[in-house]
Amino acid sequence: MDELKGLLGGAGKQLFDAAGQAITSAATEYIGSVINEMFVKKETDTKRFLPSIKNMKVLGERNSGGRSAYDVQDFYQIRQQCLENGTLFEDPEFQASASSLLYSKRPDRHYEWLRPHEICDNPEFFVEGFSRFDVQQGELGDCWLLAACANLTQDQKMFLRVVPEDNSFEDDYAGVFHFRFWQYGKWVDVVIDDRLPTYRGQLIYMRSSEQNEFWSALLEKAYAKLHGSYESLRGGTTCEAMEDFTGGVAEMYDLKDQTPPNLYEIIEKGFKRNSMFGCSIEADPHVLEAETSEGLIRGHAYSITKIQLVDIETPGRSGKIPLIRLRNPWGNEAEWNGPWSDKSPEWRYIPDEQKQELGLNFDHDGEFWMSYRDFTRYFDRMEICNLSPDSLSDDLLNRGKIRWEMSMFEGEWAIGTTAGGCRNYLDTFWHNPQYVIRLDDPDEDDEEGNCTVIIALLQKNRRSRRNMGVECLTIGFAVYRVTERDLAQKPLKMNFFKYNASAARSPAFINLREVSCRFKLPPGTYVIVPSTFEPNEEGEFIIRVFSETANGMMENDEHVGVGDMDDRIAPEDPGFTQPSPQRQAMERLFLDVAGADGEVDWVELKRILDHSFRDDNISSEGFSKDVCRAMVAMLDVDHTGKLGFDEFQTLLTDIAKWKAVFKLYDTEGSGRLSAFQLREALNSAGYHLNNRILNALVHRYGSRSGTIPFDDFIMCAVKIKTMIEIFRERDADGSNQATFSMDEWVEKTLYS
Repeated sequence: MDELKGLLGGAGKQLFDAAGQAITSAATEYIGSVINEMFVKKETDTKRFLPSIKNMKVLGERNSGGRSAYDVQDFYQIRQQCLENGTLFEDPEFQASASSLLYSKRPDRHYEWLRPHEICDNPEFFVEGFSRFDVQQGELGDCWLLAACANLTQDQKMFLRVVPEDNSFEDDYAGVFHFRFWQYGKWVDVVIDDRLPTYRGQLIYMRSSEQNEFWSALLEKAYAKLHGSYESLRGGTTCEAMEDFTGGVAEMYDLKDQTPPNLYEIIEKGFKRNSMFGCSIEADPHVLEAETSEGLIRGHAYSITKIQLVDIETPGRSGKIPLIRLRNPWGNEAEWNGPWSDKSPEWRYIPDEQKQELGLNFDHDGEFWMSYRDFTRYFDRMEICNLSPDSLSDDLLNRGKIRWEMSMFEGEWAIGTTAGGCRNYLDTFWHNPQYVIRLDDPDEDDEEGNCTVIIALLQKNRRSRRNMGVECLTIGFAVYRVTERDLAQKPLKMNFFKYNASAARSPAFINLREVSCRFKLPPGTYVIVPSTFEPNEEGEFIIRVFSETANGMMENDEHVGVGDMDDRIAPEDPGFTQPSPQRQAMERLFLDVAGADGEVDWVELKRILDHSFRDDNISSEGFSKDVCRAMVAMLDVDHTGKLGFDEFQTLLTDIAKWKAVFKLYDTEGSGRLSAFQLREALNSAGYHLNNRILNALVHRYGSRSGTIPFDDFIMCAVKIKTMIEIFRERDADGSNQATFSMDEWVEKTLYS
């Protein structure tokens, strides 16, 4: 309840500050989303409107991770205030305390939070620029993050997007810094102070190779704040951090069991698209970061920094050999000692000019070369982060780099509506969100005329909630080839999935933040169905599609609107308006209760309906106060709070219709519908709704058991009919557009 009050308070401040005046831009956008969700027909424009107020977050250029949408930490404002006050910033949102370090246990010693100028003389943000050699691992098990940082330094544009240049210990220093991360489709600005955890005066976590350089330590702190604590960063994949640094899509390859035959081609194409790479060797369960006889570290994240076909000339032959350059984020002498390692004899067969082109050096810096063959032999896993189109600068494009084509949609698995589970649960599988992709043009260099497609399913907000016991859901997706005839039905129903096999699918359902896979598909139209493994597991997700050519992605969902009633309910208006003993009895009771003015309020309406339905098992508990009030509001044109006899007769027709619909789907006579039946029941009543509206209705009216009682089903129908009619009154030309002043909108939404 307190969280709800806080949410409404923040939203109310934004939406109603301009009460009585023209609608503010924030209010306009939110009102547009409500109108769209409730009754405007829209096809694929999911980016135009915000989601429901429950998920309303303004995550943009100046928003700190994990904060309220309306309580944003603004770096520039904070810095200016501190400079004016002569104080150094102390972040109230990520305090210098044990809770910012650990969430599962207490620290094993006393850590002191110090600012850089308390750790060393002359601290600097950058010392002679930035490079992959700046990041050194501390005590935290986040080598995956360090490997991603090392990759990030190799692209100036991407690096400076994450690590803004206006951070400084010299110009306008006020103890406040900021960093930007990609979070679920948006860039967020995370503000921190520069108090860092130390032990005996030394940094305990990430640090630079230069003692007085602090960009990497501060970046790690900002990333820890984004996820709730430093401990939340313990254990992860390089791909996860690379995605958060770039907004790209990650892939993982098992080099032992399922190395694709074209892996070298994939890596080569990846470097042409400026992709970022990481790799690792399976950990030794008995030894932390054990070293192999070849000098490689188990359970440790390496970054791949270059791939090159190198000319080789031996006394007996000449040719080319594929080499890969890797880096150990420890940045020390722990390096590969096999063929092509530092100072190995193989290098004498490489021409000097090519050595110079490779930038070859034999320093003990953690970086080394090895052959592609040895790489696939000794490493167990490789990760690729394919960059989003906006990550490539014009300069890189002019130098021959290539962009991916990308499409992205946000979605939700909601209990009882869109959380249908995997294909094993055929009855509910089709309720999952569905997305159409159209692949018209094959890859330019594909000899078989196929299209490269990377599909990535990312579940939102899981790592940051680990301290609350929230772990990743087990997720995956299936891909089905479809025809235009199939797509005439939106969404695809159960029978389609019953009689059609998938054309592709994720390798497995797994409890990772993201599941992705690369496919080669013939040109055509496909439907992607993302799901959890079990039904009724709730969560939010983002689904992205990367392809070499355009992919034309859209959501395969119903258009919101009104249609015909189900023939099983009203073949030819079967007596809803004709006399029947029960109807006649209700009308007589109305006249008795109404009295001289001939009208009833909600209390009197409740008395009439409860009496009339007392022997009907679907409403044995009677109609609730809210339903009766909503019924009155639905028909009360003059806002008197009462219904006349004609309005009451109209209401009886609606109730009879909705009751018949309810009984059609309540096959067991339990007085409850499964929430999964809500879409079809409302369709039978003549209302067509999309997934977002259905999710909102079930969140609002569904029970914890995933069912909807008759009373709440009537409430759903009343609300939908009322909101559609309010909108239609203003949509005079049928353009699916309506305009409301602030006071009109508040009046109509509050009363209805």
